[in-house]
Amino acid sequence: MKRFGEKLHLLRQRRGLTTRQLAGQLQISNAQISRIENGLRQATADLVLKAALLFDVPLEQLMKDELDLDE
Repeated sequence: MKRFGEKLHLLRQRRGLTTRQLAGQLQISNAQISRIENGLRQATADLVLKAALLFDVPLEQLMKDELDLDE
């Protein structure tokens, strides 16, 4: 899951969300979102699941190391 942070950043931008807005929806701090997006912190399995549901993206797609996210 090396690229989860990059994917989260891309999905957040596509939705037009700030890190603060996304943090509120995922029920974590703004700082945690920033650290995950910048690769300074690993996401928990629970967070990956919440993100998959929020962005309506298959869980497997978020967990793969490939960055491919369909438009």
